[in-house]
Amino acid sequence: MSTIKKVTVTALAAALGVTTLAACGSDGDAKDGGSGSASKTVTLVTHDSFAVSDSVLADFTKQSGYKVKVLKSGDAGTALNKEILTKGSPQGDVFFGVDNTLLSRALDKGLFTGYEAKGLDQVSDEVQLDKGEHRVTPVDTGDICVNYDKKFFADKKLAPPATFDDLIKPEYKNLLVVENAATSSPGLGFLLGTVAQYGEDQWTGYWKKLKANGVKVVDGWDQAYNEEFSGSAGGKKAKADRPLVVSYASSPPVEVLYSKPQPTTAPTGVATGTCFRQIEFAGLLDGAKNEAGGKALLDFMVSKTFQEDMPLNMFVNPVVKDTKLPELFTKFGVTVDKPGTVAPDTIAKNREQWVQTWSSLVVK
Repeated sequence: MSTIKKVTVTALAAALGVTTLAACGSDGDAKDGGSGSASKTVTLVTHDSFAVSDSVLADFTKQSGYKVKVLKSGDAGTALNKEILTKGSPQGDVFFGVDNTLLSRALDKGLFTGYEAKGLDQVSDEVQLDKGEHRVTPVDTGDICVNYDKKFFADKKLAPPATFDDLIKPEYKNLLVVENAATSSPGLGFLLGTVAQYGEDQWTGYWKKLKANGVKVVDGWDQAYNEEFSGSAGGKKAKADRPLVVSYASSPPVEVLYSKPQPTTAPTGVATGTCFRQIEFAGLLDGAKNEAGGKALLDFMVSKTFQEDMPLNMFVNPVVKDTKLPELFTKFGVTVDKPGTVAPDTIAKNREQWVQTWSSLVVK
């Protein structure tokens, strides 16, 4: 939904000749200092993949009186690091885009001020990873999974892989491209998925086998999906030759939505036995100039209005119970019943060492 990098919907849309919302708020808002200390502007700092309908932000303004200025700061990892470096004197009021793979880093640095958003009683306890202090508010979930090019496997009369074990079989040699776990959210999520599958003592052995089977590593999702993956619109243009890629369970609806004309079936599929559950959060930044506006925005992000807008803008799953999903999202998306998970405290304790070990095994 990411360096840490979520699905770059903007990049995929660009590959298909589509543009998405870059920011809200006019230049006139900037004269108020960006954070709205003396105005009715609230600044949301986020990653480049953030997208929301103009009508939804207009609805927030109508309800609260606050205009939203969206400040995009690169991929989610870069954006988070910028805020950590400016802790206490933030660029904005609310940060959106820290996920469960890096949540401990943000919390340990004291990046957020506690606030219990209105509407959290409609959000499952499973995704409220800081429920005791409410320094972050869960906003969405997504499943990081291997995607496959349906045409490639049909042409080869080869069944696509379904599990992690399948990916190390000889018939899938030199077919998979993954993102760097040190620089990409999907890459880190996929690494954590292998930890969840094989355990803290056995995942390295799996990666040795995956490397021997010709896995290709690139820096981030955009390069992997739009340049290396033969099943994407961008990959087709680039004549990509990798029919397997680490992406999201919600990637197939993106391909359908932005195709002209829209196909009746998605051109890509999902290996549901390779998935890792990602949870994305927003938080009130410590030192926010417009704290009241920031709290109002957090309330809004767990409202039905915002939650129902997310699936076809950021291609993520809402966290609010009984949120209505668009037909295209449910028809072409994939439901992952048993995604891999790793406890947040386990990630916090081991993340840096796991990434270093992975880099030594796979990249160097």
